[in-house]
Amino acid sequence: MENEANFEETIKNLEQIANELEKGDLNLDESVAKFEQGMKLSKMCNDILESAEKRISILIKKDDEVTEENFNVE
Repeated sequence: MENEANFEETIKNLEQIANELEKGDLNLDESVAKFEQGMKLSKMCNDILESAEKRISILIKKDDEVTEENFNVE
């Protein structure tokens, strides 16, 4: 559940940065800094989604039963 909250908050921050960049009110240095921050947030979101995808794929159907295997984050 913690990842979901982090994902939602990260997306919200990413949207805020995108809005600031779209306004065009920032100077070049500020724009580059915001872009770099946005790229980091985008990677964080991607990592959270990849982790969730791996957890889901671990659910394996065996003998008409769904079992969950342990997943270790690398």
